[in-house]
Amino acid sequence: MNTGPRDWDAEIYDRVSDPQYEWGTEVLERLELAGDEYVLDAGCGSGRVTAELLKRLPGGRVLAVDGSPSMLAKARENLGGRVQYLEADLSELSVEERVDVVFSTATFHWIPDHAVLFERVREALVPGGRLHAQCGGAGNVARLGEAIAVVAGRPDFATRFAGMEGMWNFASAEETEEKLTKLGFTDISCSLQPKLVEPEEPLDFMRTVTLGPHLASLPDELHDPFVEQVAAEMPDPLTLDYVRLNIEARSPS
Repeated sequence: MNTGPRDWDAEIYDRVSDPQYEWGTEVLERLELAGDEYVLDAGCGSGRVTAELLKRLPGGRVLAVDGSPSMLAKARENLGGRVQYLEADLSELSVEERVDVVFSTATFHWIPDHAVLFERVREALVPGGRLHAQCGGAGNVARLGEAIAVVAGRPDFATRFAGMEGMWNFASAEETEEKLTKLGFTDISCSLQPKLVEPEEPLDFMRTVTLGPHLASLPDELHDPFVEQVAAEMPDPLTLDYVRLNIEARSPS
């Protein structure tokens, strides 16, 4: 699994993350809100989906949390003083005031241990509070994973990735339900949802959204060759076989 939060190129992410924005708004549309809740956006990124969340909370508050300083800086630029901000690894999440809802999209698959993650989420929620999230699930970007393995094994890159563990935690609906149940969550609903994506800017999308942890292990001069070689192993035009894991649950009362 990955070893924790990393910094991102927030400017490029803000430009190329239309698929994540669209999925996020779909998830938000399924979240019933009275409008006065205190909501924690876990992995707010550049704040695009957070802005839509704010529209649903005319009398509420938002705590925007991200482990990337660049993402939080971009979120501040996009959202200003309308929300509170917290730079934190979600595996170590701690809040001063418990929230009514933990909302998250396109983030939880970056967390190595979901049992720890859900425990921190439970502690952040008021009794009976809601978890409403979506992340990468079992089978997510499987073809891309195969392409990465091929390229990472080539002479120019192999020594850089020796001993490197997996980047993502793509859980199944069943194992997610089991973890939530053990922690006392109720009203649990988890399901997988396929989503095909053809990025408009394929190389920048891969460089920023999917290959960031791999590039962090390479010197700058190998970044472009790695991205281009992975892209060459993929269908043309680039098609990514995303699978989203939808998660809904209620914390113990």
